[in-house]
Amino acid sequence: MKPRRPEQLGRGFNLFWFGKSVSNVGDRVTVFVVPTLMIFVLHASALQVGVVAMAQYLGIPLLGPVAGVLVDRWDKRRTLIACDLVRLVAVAVIPAAYWLDLLSTPLLFCCVAAVSGATIFFNVGYLVAVPAVVEQPHLVRAYSRLEGSGSVAEVSGPSIAAALYGALGAASLLVDAASYLVSAACFRWMRPWGRPTVAQGSVWQRLTLGFRLNWQDPVLRRVVLAAVTLNSGGPVFVTVMPVLAYRGLGVSVGVYGAAMSAGAVGALLGALVAPRIGERLGIGRTMAWALLLHCLVGLGVLAAPTLPAGPVIAVTMGAYGFFMSCINVCSAPARQSRMSARHQGVMHAAFRTATWGVIPLAALAGGLAVSLLTGPLGVLDAARWTMVGGTLLAACSFLPALGVQPRMDADLPKAVDLFPEPTAPADGATEPAEARK
Repeated sequence: MKPRRPEQLGRGFNLFWFGKSVSNVGDRVTVFVVPTLMIFVLHASALQVGVVAMAQYLGIPLLGPVAGVLVDRWDKRRTLIACDLVRLVAVAVIPAAYWLDLLSTPLLFCCVAAVSGATIFFNVGYLVAVPAVVEQPHLVRAYSRLEGSGSVAEVSGPSIAAALYGALGAASLLVDAASYLVSAACFRWMRPWGRPTVAQGSVWQRLTLGFRLNWQDPVLRRVVLAAVTLNSGGPVFVTVMPVLAYRGLGVSVGVYGAAMSAGAVGALLGALVAPRIGERLGIGRTMAWALLLHCLVGLGVLAAPTLPAGPVIAVTMGAYGFFMSCINVCSAPARQSRMSARHQGVMHAAFRTATWGVIPLAALAGGLAVSLLTGPLGVLDAARWTMVGGTLLAACSFLPALGVQPRMDADLPKAVDLFPEPTAPADGATEPAEARK
């Protein structure tokens, strides 16, 4: 049977895409509303904002390694449904606590950490889901569509969140809770896929295999080093942004939401053009230059308050999002192409553990730095200098990424498969898409 045309990626992908897109918009509401609640309702300090931001990624170093092993052994579609339901409950607790006058920073930390833990398992299954329902030649286009819908959420989410917060307050978080229900329903309606893998080797062998595979492969190793460097500085910028906007520049919730939405148009544009740029320059080279430019454009925030804060944030975040989309669209296919389907779960889990594990510390460092510098510098300069430091550190990710494209062009051998493929597929979901039609 001839492969589907690129624009026809199948019912399974369309259901997955729709559910993921809806939950992306809901996520934007929570990401916007939680720090806003902390600053305006709880009157939290920059350090407290940083601590809760750290909770968003705390599950990565704690659960990341074992998530890959367990997801490989579980039914992946059911795992994604369960993760959506856990996140639904965790988010719904926040407005309930607000109405009962129980809302506090520790409670927000626990709820955000619970969402983070479920998201760890969800993301491993999510990365396995795409190649399970889409043919290999169309993976870049599939990831581009997913990145595009994520960028649409970036565009619409903050404005929607600002409007909902103005109308509903803490109850606006129920929109995110409902989005997880829609996502779970879409997975439920998909044709079964992702049955448990009968994996060879002990749990410890599978646990460590992902790290070895990422390190032994010359392409994966450089992508890991680049991502670790990026995530050592980038979260500082993101964590401090609402502190800079609300307290340093005096921006209102409505203006900040509009600025973030207008700026995120760049992320959507990046998702649309990244496949073409990758085809022309190579996905490794595109990723490397996108990493450098993604970081450097963040320095645009220094133009405020000399220039109006709203437009400065919009333009800066637009360029920031454009190059972030280019990175994401190119990174996933580059990694997928270097690993057998049977080891995708442990490979992705190890990758996320190594590369996202530094994010909690970076987020905490950003909040702590602003708190320490506010005394001698004032909140505006403290936030600006902290964001500059994080940005310059993240820009160093360009250096290891430069070596990705030459290794891909040389077609060097992949990392050694410590557990050779069986003669018959152990998991029907990992067969080529054409064989499952």
